[in-house]
Amino acid sequence: MTAFDRYVGIDYSGAETPKASLKGLRVYLADGAAPASEVLPPPSPRKYWTRRGIAEWLVERLAENLSTVVGIDHGFSFPLRYFEAHHLPLDWPVFLDDFQRHWPTDDNVYVDFIRDGVCGNGAARMGNSRWRRLTEERCRAKSVFHFDVQGSVAKSSHAGIPWLRYLRRQLGEHVHFWPFDGWTIPAGRSALVEVYPALWKHAYAPENRTPDQHDAYTIATWLQQADRDGRLRAALSPSLSCAQRAEADVEGWILGVG
Repeated sequence: MTAFDRYVGIDYSGAETPKASLKGLRVYLADGAAPASEVLPPPSPRKYWTRRGIAEWLVERLAENLSTVVGIDHGFSFPLRYFEAHHLPLDWPVFLDDFQRHWPTDDNVYVDFIRDGVCGNGAARMGNSRWRRLTEERCRAKSVFHFDVQGSVAKSSHAGIPWLRYLRRQLGEHVHFWPFDGWTIPAGRSALVEVYPALWKHAYAPENRTPDQHDAYTIATWLQQADRDGRLRAALSPSLSCAQRAEADVEGWILGVG
């Protein structure tokens, strides 16, 4: 028996503003056992998704009575060193509020505007590219503070985290944010998980998809197949010591990292 009815993969982008139509923002959805297919944005003058548009679409989908797991490829939280450096409590909801106050990237601004001090107060909540979360060390992923390099997840994380806060505020207990709300997702509950498509994408032929499309397709397809064959259940309960799990309760975890 599967845990979810639907599987959504989102390839994220931190470019430009939340209202900008971005070619790099892609959404794929697998419904039940049907193959994953691309979800296009609602008809409008904008050809591609916007970050705001994706957040609003997720609110609508996740409010429906269909358990859905959504994989998004940006960091959901920061390393413990960040919490220590800025004297923050080890509490993810508090982190979301604090980060959005300093990095209001859901308010029609570029990430780089805040980095450059044009708006917000990013200087008071900076990180160090040498700081990595335990899960990033395990899979050799780049730091969420490693800007301005190819394949960087820093910009998408700084752009996307305030939208996690938005989803949490809009949906409440309709959605389980893994692992912050617990490592076990209640039966019938929808869930958001952090993913790293590089772990899985080589298992699927790209066919005629762009790299961004293929990443989103990979996420949705892996979630669907892993739910059916038991790998998802195992991935949601990685082998961690008590100390490591306590660390990951704050830093988050990339699904599928052992």
